[in-house]
Amino acid sequence: MVEEGQVISCHTVESWKEQLQLAEESKKLVVVHFTASWSGTCHVIAPVLVDLAKKLPNVTYLKVDVDELKTVAEEWNVEAMPTFIYLKEGNLIDKVVGAKKDELQQRIVLTNLVHKYEIELVFYCFNFVSETRIS
Repeated sequence: MVEEGQVISCHTVESWKEQLQLAEESKKLVVVHFTASWSGTCHVIAPVLVDLAKKLPNVTYLKVDVDELKTVAEEWNVEAMPTFIYLKEGNLIDKVVGAKKDELQQRIVLTNLVHKYEIELVFYCFNFVSETRIS
């Protein structure tokens, strides 16, 4: 079992699917780092993702080497490295192309806030409708 605050490397399609399923079940935001061993910018940004995983552990962080898992990279239309995709419950909600440290962190924080307030808004609306029907 992988602990929170770690970047999980997926080396097989099976492990990729397993990690996605676990993340979907947990309802966590998933940040996927598509990387390549030959990309210098990928090597530069990798420690930043590890740092973010420690600072923001309520997110699932996955790493996929595009040369190892070509079909996964193609499935998500990855054309440049590094590419980061943000998934929520299996759906693509955002994408960052390039080693943009600040943007990477800002989008993680923003996406988590938006999701939190969406839940609160739905709960508020449900309560409002229920109270209106009772009155």
